Amino acid sequence: MATGMARDTSIDLSGTTHAVDGTAVMELLPARPRILALGEPVHGEPALLDVRNALFRQLVEEEGYRTIAIESDCLAGLRVDDHVTSGAGTLGEVMAHGFSHTWFNASEANRELVGWMREFNEDRPPSARVRFAGFDGPLEMTAAESPRRALTALHAHLAARVDATLLPCTEERLDQLLGADERWTDPAAMRDPARSVGGSEAVRELRLLADELVTLLGVQVPDPGGADGADEWDRARLYGRTAVGLLRYHFRMADPAPGRIGRLAGLRGRMMAENLLALAERGPVLVSANNSHLQRRRSTMQMGDLSLEWWGAGALVDARLGERYAYLATALGTLPHHGVETPPPDTVEGLLYALAEDGCLLAEAPRLAAASGGPAPAARVSPYYGYAPLDPAQLADIDGVVFVRDARELPPRRRR
Repeated sequence: MATGMARDTSIDLSGTTHAVDGTAVMELLPARPRILALGEPVHGEPALLDVRNALFRQLVEEEGYRTIAIESDCLAGLRVDDHVTSGAGTLGEVMAHGFSHTWFNASEANRELVGWMREFNEDRPPSARVRFAGFDGPLEMTAAESPRRALTALHAHLAARVDATLLPCTEERLDQLLGADERWTDPAAMRDPARSVGGSEAVRELRLLADELVTLLGVQVPDPGGADGADEWDRARLYGRTAVGLLRYHFRMADPAPGRIGRLAGLRGRMMAENLLALAERGPVLVSANNSHLQRRRSTMQMGDLSLEWWGAGALVDARLGERYAYLATALGTLPHHGVETPPPDTVEGLLYALAEDGCLLAEAPRLAAASGGPAPAARVSPYYGYAPLDPAQLADIDGVVFVRDARELPPRRRR
């Protein structure tokens, strides 16, 4: 144990740390949660993702979790789900086209996870297969996708199942209102509301039509005798949520009010939360995303002189599910290839760094918070913009901390 930390706060951590495995995780929790979320403090680091993969495999095999959701485009993720459940497409194709945020999602660790899911599902009946899902909206840091993909898919689903007179518009009218996709994805619109298409009359009409289409879907039920009826209905509901969410997002991008960026972050969090809650309707879900999306407390961000606050997906889901939502935060000791060296001993990371002799451990976050007794642990300061240290003020709201002592850059792996 770091002597400075022990002397200043008299922390006794006996019995509060465990090996990182599925059994230890479940023993931390009062009951098996419907949604078990594992956050990460930095995107795309292979060492952290390897720990995630091993833990998720155990929870699938031993605890019956049957959906793995990651922070990626919910519509693109349907291609990955088709691959892992039925073998559609090649692994290379789904890695190239089934993920958004490709700078961190199309990683070797995620490739290995998808490959393992496909192998796990071989020769298993549909009810026993593990499913894949993206739970983020079709959004990037500087742009949002056109709602075309979601709206036209929802319209096609309904057109094949209901009388044409019930539809609020034709496919041709949707196409006319949507126009060129490029006008939706202009990256300049993120900072300049005047560049956004969201304030146009066409978007106002599309919002009304999307609401009508979703309402029409809501008064249908899946055909119990149809092939994959429930799955097709779930996908149609996803199309509807995504279309409505994207149209809200574009509408807000056109708003010149000072709080627009915070509102956009909140809308993204809502889209994420709605997708997670829908996934949980069909069974228990494992979730992988940045800690900031999964935490129970209000999320914050500083953008220059602008201070943003919003409720993220984890907070929204926790408000709905209570103890049926569990959140493990991942923390790390060093990230040397990004200048993050040994943590100060008076931080949470410093304390855990001294204890994690085997490379990683699972800490009971509420007991860790209660054990400090006197002054709270100091907040670590990150020299790398892409890494967010664990906020010690949030320990009481975290179910467990997965700590990785050294997240060193790994050599390239041989592809499957």
